[in-house]
Amino acid sequence: MEIISLLNNETESSSHQDQFAIDVLMALSSSPKSLSSKYFYDDVGSDLFQKITQHEDYYPTKTEFSILDQIKDELPELLNEKVIDIIELGAGDGHKTSLLLNGFLDADCEVNYYPIDISEQAMQQLGENMEGHANLHIKGVVAEYCRGLRYVRDHSKNKALVLFLGSNIGNFDRVQSQGFLRRIWQSMEPEDYVLIGFDLKKPVDVLVRAYNDSAGYTRDFNLNILQRINNELGANFQLDKFQHYGIYNPVLGAMESYLLSLESQTVYIEKLRHSFEFDAFEPLHLEYSFKYLESDIHYLSERTGYEVMKNFTDENHRFMNSLWRVSKG
Repeated sequence: MEIISLLNNETESSSHQDQFAIDVLMALSSSPKSLSSKYFYDDVGSDLFQKITQHEDYYPTKTEFSILDQIKDELPELLNEKVIDIIELGAGDGHKTSLLLNGFLDADCEVNYYPIDISEQAMQQLGENMEGHANLHIKGVVAEYCRGLRYVRDHSKNKALVLFLGSNIGNFDRVQSQGFLRRIWQSMEPEDYVLIGFDLKKPVDVLVRAYNDSAGYTRDFNLNILQRINNELGANFQLDKFQHYGIYNPVLGAMESYLLSLESQTVYIEKLRHSFEFDAFEPLHLEYSFKYLESDIHYLSERTGYEVMKNFTDENHRFMNSLWRVSKG
């Protein structure tokens, strides 16, 4: 597996850290305080997230796996391509993706697989998990999603299938999701495809249990963002002075994740040369995870330049993978 990093020079690394510092300054200066979930995924965060997805309380991963297993032979028939670029945004460990790749390979399709992830460690682990095949060519891209996608599309004009699995779309609110999908659309050609995973609305107890797993992986995952600020920006967060809290907001239709300050405290960040005050039990918002109805999925595709080809769901209607085609008139 070949890996190309678009973040591998000092100028890029410095720029990335500067942006991180600016985002933290703005987030902790806001009211209420918040941090962007895009900073969850350093190497430690990516490893913790893999543990979350494998835990019995967390249903989305295993449910989506079952859907992909059911459709792996149908997708190649629907797309009907002899050569295809499969581009994955946020590849993870490749466990689910291998099902789809094997489906195309079994249909005698030549597959160029481009996983895109911000974590180089995650990319290396992915390479170790992938099995070799004469018609499978893998080139990992270490980059943010949209930049990585532009790089791939600039270097290949094959028909493309972009994968955005795992309900990652739910991390964007309704406006942000439209902006994100429109940016993806701009990098794609007419009749290209996307396959997106959507977590569907369901009983609240199922949701709350999934985002407060009994092993504490979600807690550690959320606290790791503070450790990352300590490591990269020279902060002095004491992680044992914060508590993870996950709750469902029925008005927004989203799970919300917070860290609660357990006491009045002051945190200093060396990179910013600034101190931040936390009141006792003050919430620090980390993440939304929006849930969908099937009608929401159709509305979102229409608003962002796509046509729904087919929706795939599980027998309990907990999750949906939606196949879209790019429309450009």
